[in-house]
Amino acid sequence: MSESHESYSSHESHKTNGTHATNETKTVGQLNDELLSSLRPPTRRWYLLAFFLGAVVAWGLFAFTWQVTHGMYVTGKDRPVMWGFYITGFVFWVGLSHSGTMVSAILRLSRANWRRPILRAAEAMTVFSITVAGLFPLIHLGRNWIFYYLIPYPNQRGLWPNFRSALLWDVTAITSYIIGSSIFLYLGMLPDLAVVRDRSHGWRRKLYTVLAMGWRGTAREWVVYHQASTLMAALIIPVAVSVHSIVAWDFAVTVVPGWHSTIFPPYFVIGAILSGVAAVITLMIIIRRAFHLEEYLTPLHFDNMGKILLVISLLWSYAYFVEVQTTWYAHEPIEWEVFSFMANKYTFLLLLMLVGNSLLPITAMCFKRLRRSIGVMLSVSLLVNVAMFIERFLIIVPSLSHKNMPFIWGSYRPSWVEISVNIAALAGFALLYTFFAKLFPIVAVTDVRELEVREARVPLGRAEVPTVAGEE
Repeated sequence: MSESHESYSSHESHKTNGTHATNETKTVGQLNDELLSSLRPPTRRWYLLAFFLGAVVAWGLFAFTWQVTHGMYVTGKDRPVMWGFYITGFVFWVGLSHSGTMVSAILRLSRANWRRPILRAAEAMTVFSITVAGLFPLIHLGRNWIFYYLIPYPNQRGLWPNFRSALLWDVTAITSYIIGSSIFLYLGMLPDLAVVRDRSHGWRRKLYTVLAMGWRGTAREWVVYHQASTLMAALIIPVAVSVHSIVAWDFAVTVVPGWHSTIFPPYFVIGAILSGVAAVITLMIIIRRAFHLEEYLTPLHFDNMGKILLVISLLWSYAYFVEVQTTWYAHEPIEWEVFSFMANKYTFLLLLMLVGNSLLPITAMCFKRLRRSIGVMLSVSLLVNVAMFIERFLIIVPSLSHKNMPFIWGSYRPSWVEISVNIAALAGFALLYTFFAKLFPIVAVTDVRELEVREARVPLGRAEVPTVAGEE
């Protein structure tokens, strides 16, 4: 059926509840035009943003080059603190990558219909954040030009990595996660690639033709597509959990005070989901404003994401309380000294972490009006991720500064090189996302259109009630 004759219910929504409010109809072409607005020719503002982000990335590359040419002494790392801002950034970005799997996959498996407009944003963030995370171990190494010595391959030097080391399994886990999350993202984009293929010309049409792999939208293709999407959603969740568990074991399997704890794997996973959910909320707000998607990213979506943020924040607060309570009750001198050092030297950071990860999200997300406020959601989500970066820093640095023997105690202050590289990593992530949004649909077009077919308003007494057809 042609786009001019086929039509769907309007996605016009109330600002208050996110449900359909009018009987206006929109054709498939109109829906495509609105949902594919990000693919329009770049504006001057887009070029300025890309140039600014590129300049920040270039500065980070200069800082890294300075580190390579002058040696690791230009960083703040020194005995006993040999892990600093780089490993903090690594753990943070690995945690951020849980957005796509733990939000997109779980919502897909639970058949939550409101998930559809946010799937693509979450899945793309997973791919780019885990890619950025994978760079930090290489940046952290000294003599970066021979990093391949760490790769297990037959060589004449007779050097082999220690397969019992958790650090080696970091590489395995991250590589598996990058491959799995990329397949998950690409699989979800297949129908949309066919849509933009039929609407494009020139090099774009050639690109989308190759990527769409001959998709025609037959009944057989849709059956296989839904089966494959469900299977990948089920498989990617344990992969995501294992990735951050392995990262947690980098710390938990050592005898460093403050790290040797059995709660670290679940604690890290909960923190990762918390930062991922907050980052998805931030991206939803940016995409909503940048591409005028107010009809599709409604207050209902922010309300539901706020509820998820509330639950995860409660879980994180419980896990952190258990860790602190165990340290306090045991009162082992070494463990208590590390905690006292952190509380005294990093008091402001500790308080900011507790407010951003626990007090503020729990307090604000309890109220429906605040969950539906775009300004409040943006502020809370940004503060949560700032607090999560601080939390990773407070896990790493205080424990290394105050190890078992007082005569090896030391301090750590990040240098301009480390700060520049971390800021450049954020800019690089934003730049990748900016290019992705300009090349590919940032909203799952076919999923939203499918929701239009499933949704209707039926009379019930004197009122009309929104209904949704169930998914098979």
